[in-house]
Amino acid sequence: MRVGVIVRMEADTDINEKFAEVRAMGMESCQLVCWERKIINDEKAAEAILAAAEKHGITISAFWCGWGGRKVWDFYDGQLTLGLVPADYRAERVRMLLEGSDFAKKLGVTDFAKLIGVKNLVTHVGYMPENPYDTNYQGTLNACKEVAERCKKNGQVFLFETGQETPVTLKRALQDIEKDVGEGCVGVNLDPANLLMYGKANPVDALEVFGEYVCGVHGKDGKYPTDGHLLGEEVPIGQGKVNYPVFVERLKEVGYDGDITIEREISGEEQKKDILAGKEYLEQLIG
Repeated sequence: MRVGVIVRMEADTDINEKFAEVRAMGMESCQLVCWERKIINDEKAAEAILAAAEKHGITISAFWCGWGGRKVWDFYDGQLTLGLVPADYRAERVRMLLEGSDFAKKLGVTDFAKLIGVKNLVTHVGYMPENPYDTNYQGTLNACKEVAERCKKNGQVFLFETGQETPVTLKRALQDIEKDVGEGCVGVNLDPANLLMYGKANPVDALEVFGEYVCGVHGKDGKYPTDGHLLGEEVPIGQGKVNYPVFVERLKEVGYDGDITIEREISGEEQKKDILAGKEYLEQLIG
């Protein structure tokens, strides 16, 4: 296991500078996050990312693809605006995820002169219904199958980031998609803090449910919600409710040997300070 970090790609991002900063922090992997459709349809953006990754020796472990339209990160409006669940946004967001898969195929690292594209496409699918007979469940599932099919064609795995659905609902969806698209086409990007902040599960226990599907992990910490409308608080790694010593051991037990990618959703010098402290803490646990 290595410790990496989230890198956000926006219109004004100097990706060469970003990757240089990743290396300066002592890391060599990242998940690349982009919410801007213009970027993922820009050939020059793909070329710049690939060149910077090769220059600085950065492995892009996953491409985290956002989607357009209104989005509210809470328990009320979030039900109506997030991911592929809201029918009003679904078709357009599927199109952006398909474009994101094609974009990710162009990215990677050079290994003995062979270009290896990014193997994981990640997104939040939204508040997937617990009830499999809910019409929104089937509609969302069909949308996910379309994205999974494109990812399969591009040699990728489509990863659901945890948080907005319970572990059982997530596993059911993964199994239902695999029935039609094939085994190994979908997986989990496990954000342990999200499971807590959305009040859906303890991440250590969640590994008992979907551990075999975990293909990516975020290093993030948080607390349970104390309000029925608002998510719990995100905090620096080691200061929240994620039991990281047990969590890391459980990851090893389920056979996960990929990266733990730190995400700290603040900005400025405090963000960098928390990332470096989190890196040191996680590396001590990994051993």
